[in-house]
Amino acid sequence: MPRGTILIADDDTAIRTVLNQALARAGYAPRATGNAATLWRWVSQGEGDAVITDVVMPDENAFDMIPRIKKLRPDLPIIVMSAQNTLMTALTAAEKGAYEYLPKPFDLAEVVAIVGRALAEPGRKAKPPTAENEADELPLIGRSSAMQEIYRILARLTQTDLTVMITGESGTGKELVARVLHDHGRRRTGPFVAINMAAIPRELIESELFGHEKGAFTGAQTRTQGRFEQAEGGTLFLDEIGDMPLEAQTRLLRVLQEGEYTTVGGRTPIRTNVRIIAATHRELKSQIKQGLFREDLYYRLNVVPLRLPPLRERTEDIGDLVRHFLRAAARDGLSRKAIEMAAIDRLKRHSWPGNVRELENVVRRLAALHTQDTITADIIDSELVEAPRLMQEAAGAEPKDLSEMVERYLASYFASFGRELPPNQLYDRIIQQVELPLITAALTATRGNQIRAAELLGLNRNTLRTRIRALDIQVFRTPAP
Repeated sequence: MPRGTILIADDDTAIRTVLNQALARAGYAPRATGNAATLWRWVSQGEGDAVITDVVMPDENAFDMIPRIKKLRPDLPIIVMSAQNTLMTALTAAEKGAYEYLPKPFDLAEVVAIVGRALAEPGRKAKPPTAENEADELPLIGRSSAMQEIYRILARLTQTDLTVMITGESGTGKELVARVLHDHGRRRTGPFVAINMAAIPRELIESELFGHEKGAFTGAQTRTQGRFEQAEGGTLFLDEIGDMPLEAQTRLLRVLQEGEYTTVGGRTPIRTNVRIIAATHRELKSQIKQGLFREDLYYRLNVVPLRLPPLRERTEDIGDLVRHFLRAAARDGLSRKAIEMAAIDRLKRHSWPGNVRELENVVRRLAALHTQDTITADIIDSELVEAPRLMQEAAGAEPKDLSEMVERYLASYFASFGRELPPNQLYDRIIQQVELPLITAALTATRGNQIRAAELLGLNRNTLRTRIRALDIQVFRTPAP
């Protein structure tokens, strides 16, 4: 006797065939159609124990049909497939009440496993549909398998208030992911409040988080709200949680355990209702062993771990990312540009230690510095190879400060293309764009030695550390050859 009847709807004959064969081998009774009308007839007649459907059908979009199916048969699990492998597709599938979202191409064994789980959960209720995001731009970009898995996890997490720990190297988009979880989750109408632990003096972190009473310490002239109070009813994003001092970790643990806190200098407990999302580029288990991070807090925060892949693990997304950043640069007033495939191939061979943030900075500089309408592979080489060399040559004059260093770098850079420095307004914009790669190049040249890098840049060591923290530059020490 078959394990259940699976209704398949896809206008691609090959996909219907392989799904039929795979499900039949697994002991199910599949029925397949190439249109939405037949699928709806089967469902309305009470047939099928689960549905597998493509989003784009010749006669109707599955997202328009799912609410009707859920109204008629709320317990019928619907698995959605799509070749439009974007974050919004995954989120919309979850919002409409789909059991699962599968990007094409998919793994047949995974499809069979998902069907098994769906049928093993009788009475599972669909999530109520909510308003679709109408933004023109997607918050996350990428069609790689690594990003598809991220989309699927996010689609599930937006339907919960679970605490999430986002890990990944600097520049991978941890705050973007936190914003997606908030903007498409249950708390979307509440505030989203972010705090970066690495950017706040250690002695002020507790006051920033929990607020303080008047007279709680020198300079506390009025009562001040903390981030927990500001985020009430919404989401609190604790960025770089690995930089939180131990005394603040203890207070945060109490909030997570008891659901309440007291302000600095206060005595009355305050109940809190916020969703916590934490993020770090550090290896917290290593910090636990070193006594720098509380193990009990780690497990409270790490309810759902979500690792963001570095750009080098998803280079197939670079083309989409570059075109997205070029469009964004054009909207900001920079010239509109196209890019050759050879240039994208060249970008894919770069290691991208600064990940997506580094790629965005490179694209914006290309849009600002070059007059050509199309970015070529030679231009990419000049940016990734020649410009850092010119920067190091310019450093030989021992500039007095970073601004002079940047000016020398830019003068050499523009001279290599037979051009002069642009007017001040554009120059100031370029200064902002090149500061990160300039400091990164200096750190690379000195193998992560911040003292030598500060000397190279003509900066005070503390100033350099401040800029490294502000720009979220990840410093790696490498041994001398």
